[in-house]
Amino acid sequence: MRTTFILAVIVAASAQSQTVHKLSATPTTVAYGYYWSEAKPALRVKSGDIVEVQTMLTNTPTGLERLGVKSADVPQALRDIVAQDTGSLRGPGGHILTGPIYVEGADSGDVLEVRILSVSLASEYAYNGCRGFVPELCGPPDARVSTLVHLDRQHMTAEVMPGVVVPLRPFFGSMGVAPAPSLGRVSSNPPSRHAGNLDNKELVAGTTLYIPVFTKGALLEVGDGHAAQGDGEVDQTAIETNLRGRLQLVVRKDMKLDWPRGETPTHWITMGTDTSLVVATKTAIREMVKLLQEKKGLSETQAYQAASMAADLRITELVDGNVGVHMMIAKSYLK
Repeated sequence: MRTTFILAVIVAASAQSQTVHKLSATPTTVAYGYYWSEAKPALRVKSGDIVEVQTMLTNTPTGLERLGVKSADVPQALRDIVAQDTGSLRGPGGHILTGPIYVEGADSGDVLEVRILSVSLASEYAYNGCRGFVPELCGPPDARVSTLVHLDRQHMTAEVMPGVVVPLRPFFGSMGVAPAPSLGRVSSNPPSRHAGNLDNKELVAGTTLYIPVFTKGALLEVGDGHAAQGDGEVDQTAIETNLRGRLQLVVRKDMKLDWPRGETPTHWITMGTDTSLVVATKTAIREMVKLLQEKKGLSETQAYQAASMAADLRITELVDGNVGVHMMIAKSYLK
């Protein structure tokens, strides 16, 4: 009882000390297409602080207007960001990522706990391109088109094609920290151990993402907003849109991870990425085995067998250079 009381006091004290920060997307607060240990922080926060973040979709004002978006509906922030002359500091990827956010106390070897408190739609429109894993299904290269999608924010649905209505579950396709300094500036396109462009549709509000930290301050970046997505993201894009989110960032010095891990209210999620689908799959499985050993004290073989009987293996995405695989197990199984 005394331990419970002490923990309650600590949690209450932490809640009282939380600071809420607002981080809008502007030319000076985004990393355009990269994760990098030398990126200048757009914001500094303390462990436990909350950040209300704005993100821009991965497109241009010209591209959106060509799809039929009214000029007045294109955010001025997107116009300003795309118009800036960033020279050599743009790319090599194409995502507009808000940040980086420097989290005081975070350092290499730690874990950054990203609690996704809320994610909301900032626009009534989105788009979907067409290329991806089977590009020939998009028609001739010179005739490939993007599709404008109307978002019904009242009912949280979108008719993505005639007669195909999808429930909206917004999430950030890309949430990651700076990779190891030795890797230099890394493209925002392929996900890896630093998380980044995971495109994992389970990372909705209520989910927590745990990311290994590789440099001082962690340097979290967020972007690539999706209103919804299917596992695999097979044509290379989801329902791409502008988002707002509320994230709580906690430095975990009591955790050690080799790969990102997710926790929903009902499931644990392990992840793997690689240029090879086989390697990515094996990584996700091995990480699930580690999780089951940690949680239940099983041997490696027992955990592997349990994963086969109780966990679900899914293709996260097939289209970002590194493919992604994740494995999920219900918490209710781990009594």
